[in-house]
Amino acid sequence: MKNLFDPALAVELTARLEGLRPDSPRLWGKMNAPQAVAHCSAGFEWALGDTRPPRMFVGRIIGGFVKRMALGNDDPFRQNSPTAPGLVVADERELATERTRLRGLIERFSAAGPAGCTTHPHGFFGRLTPEEWAVLMYKHVDHHLRQFGA
Repeated sequence: MKNLFDPALAVELTARLEGLRPDSPRLWGKMNAPQAVAHCSAGFEWALGDTRPPRMFVGRIIGGFVKRMALGNDDPFRQNSPTAPGLVVADERELATERTRLRGLIERFSAAGPAGCTTHPHGFFGRLTPEEWAVLMYKHVDHHLRQFGA
């Protein structure tokens, strides 16, 4: 399964990230490209333990079931999947700044390996193994790059 502990996949995502422009047209969703990149960075901050999301009530009920569907294969995330409230980016952002931030977080996550992952539960999915975090981080960034054709 594709995950960000594979250095080649980390390089692939950062190369695709360079293809984004501030005015890249979105194929679905509400965020523009700089907002989506900032949103991905916030997800990495959860995975690395830099921030700790609160558990979502609905996640406590169905998070485990959805986790198996979302992380149990290499299928990309569906378009217009819901976003955790703590990851919503509604203000305007500068793409170059956000791209640099995300690139650094991808490199940090990939280089740290399993030991770098938080043990704090994900806000929706609950407890994740380091491998599940690595799959989630790959799929999440891939999803948003595909959102803008990158």
